Amino acid sequence: MSSPTADLSQLRIDRDAPGGRPWLAWLIVGVVVAAAVAAYPTARSYVAERRAPEVDIVRATQIVGVAGGGSGAMPVLVASGYVVARHSSDVGVKVGGRIQTLKFEEGTRVRAGEVIAEIEHADIDAQLEAARRTVAEADAQLAQAAAAREEDVRNVDRQRALMKDGITTTATLTAAESAAAVSAARVKSAEAAIASARARVKVAEEALENTNVRAPFDGVVIKKRAERGETVSPFGVAGQASREGGAIATIADLQELEVQTEVSENGVAKLTPAMPAEVKLQAYQDQVFQGRLRQIFPSADRAKSIVEVRVSILNPDVHVKPEMTASVTFQEIRTDAPVRGGAAAPSAPTVLIPKRAVLEQNGATYVWVVAGGTASRRAVMLGPERIDQVEVRSGVIAGEALIVNAPAGLTNGSPIKTKG
Repeated sequence: MSSPTADLSQLRIDRDAPGGRPWLAWLIVGVVVAAAVAAYPTARSYVAERRAPEVDIVRATQIVGVAGGGSGAMPVLVASGYVVARHSSDVGVKVGGRIQTLKFEEGTRVRAGEVIAEIEHADIDAQLEAARRTVAEADAQLAQAAAAREEDVRNVDRQRALMKDGITTTATLTAAESAAAVSAARVKSAEAAIASARARVKVAEEALENTNVRAPFDGVVIKKRAERGETVSPFGVAGQASREGGAIATIADLQELEVQTEVSENGVAKLTPAMPAEVKLQAYQDQVFQGRLRQIFPSADRAKSIVEVRVSILNPDVHVKPEMTASVTFQEIRTDAPVRGGAAAPSAPTVLIPKRAVLEQNGATYVWVVAGGTASRRAVMLGPERIDQVEVRSGVIAGEALIVNAPAGLTNGSPIKTKG
């Protein structure tokens, strides 16, 4: 076996040998660098897209006047309340007693003056009969007194004729005249008795009429508050709510329905007489009823800082029922602008955006507009507020997408992702 030292001594570096292929390594490095440069924008975009914040967007909307000289309506205030009948009455009794007859149920239509209930009245019937018989008796007594008076008057005439002939005495004539005066007084007493008896008849008839409960106006019974056989009183009875006070039914005119609502003191200034409105019922959200502001109450509630308002429903149908929950959107009419020659030109289009999309910095207002997946800041000039929206005079056009509740750190050109 040869020694290791001998083997190592034979190793030499041949510096004159021809070189290898160093360009291949440089070529590989170049290809790698070129690929990296080409992939950099795509990778950067991918990373930026992955880091882009998700935002909510809304569209700017536009309202224009109706063609042909019409008008457009702008919402200015929303309030909620309850449907009530403009004419409604808790109908009660005039006298206490037991209900003998009920002629209605919930939903019964009644006419003004129609008897809808009766109180037991046998005692009043008896009183009325007695009063009528008293009148008949007084009539008979008057007839007797009148006949006696006529006889006494004729006797006086006879005594005066005999007195002229000297046949009778002065005392006899005086007695006849006294008897005639007494008969005349009796006639007057009988006439007074008849008047008194007839008055008692009228009192009894009125008492009998008071046992009838009549409808005060044309309407519908919306609530039945008593049953046949119950004892009722004009002042209520034990177990009956004090405010009902003997009421046996609630009648409402369902042809005139309105919404009873409340508006804060800050919002009352936005309302005008006969202002148009849209009414929606909570039970029928897809159906819109036309309304008109009928009344703003003359006083406010100091504890709640509100003012009560009534809005008439112009086109109610069978779906609209008293005590339903309703919302009212008050609207401002945007009329067309007159032009030369008496014609009307369409009003300028109005662009509305949510107030949540508007930001403010150093006294300037701006919004973030989304286009091509990026956000751009844009200054805007605002007009009046419309509930949760605001008019835009310049800076945004209808249909543009705006960021609402924009996240902090946005800059012009920042990539964003939209939710949903």
